[in-house]
Amino acid sequence: MLAGKLALVTGAGSGIGRAICQAFAKEGAMVAMADVNKDGVHQVHESLKSISEGNHQPFTVDVSSSASVATLMTDIRDRYMAVPTIAVNSAGITRDTYMLKMKEEMWDEVINVNLKGTFLLNKAVSQAIVENKLSGGSIINLSSIVGKVGNVGQTNYGASKAGVIGFTKSAAKEVAKFNIRVNAILPGFIKTPMTEKVPEHLMQITQMLIPMTKLGEPEDIADACVFLASDKSRYITGATLEVSGGLFM
Repeated sequence: MLAGKLALVTGAGSGIGRAICQAFAKEGAMVAMADVNKDGVHQVHESLKSISEGNHQPFTVDVSSSASVATLMTDIRDRYMAVPTIAVNSAGITRDTYMLKMKEEMWDEVINVNLKGTFLLNKAVSQAIVENKLSGGSIINLSSIVGKVGNVGQTNYGASKAGVIGFTKSAAKEVAKFNIRVNAILPGFIKTPMTEKVPEHLMQITQMLIPMTKLGEPEDIADACVFLASDKSRYITGATLEVSGGLFM
């Protein structure tokens, strides 16, 4: 479904980002995987060698830094002699605590990575597609079901992910004339290193609320990304796709 296409995935070093890289590679894409964790992204790069013989390359990036994102785009162009027409913003962090106890830097850090990082990469990839006069592209931003309904102890995370939804819809309206589609995926509770930090009793309560009665797998999100990255979704833009097992439907 993605044969011959160059895809950029941030947050590629673990969890959902890792699964997305693997799914894209299986579908024939060349994967430029980027993460602030150099060791993690190199491990994912090694894992792709057993999946496909495509030209997959690891990169290091701090998505909250415009200079780092600019360097990433230059490095990708130099390595591939091309720019990505598929991009997935999977980089994200949590700094959880109650609002009354939250330090300002905890707020800033989450907003900078989750929301500002999404803006910086959308802008960089869209500019590259337009400047190179390519026929279009697909950008996928990972929000969260928490961006829809909120969550105790996650005012910073909830705000950042709600912002991603609003940003996605606005960006989609702006770049549609260039045939660039921008969509958002709202994962529910997925088995990742991030959810492993949640106390067991809270996860059990959450699982009881999920109509499908189980947590999702990273591959569930990856498969949704494949769909939105492919021509199968060619008339979909500005959409939010909940992959949550029915949680908070």
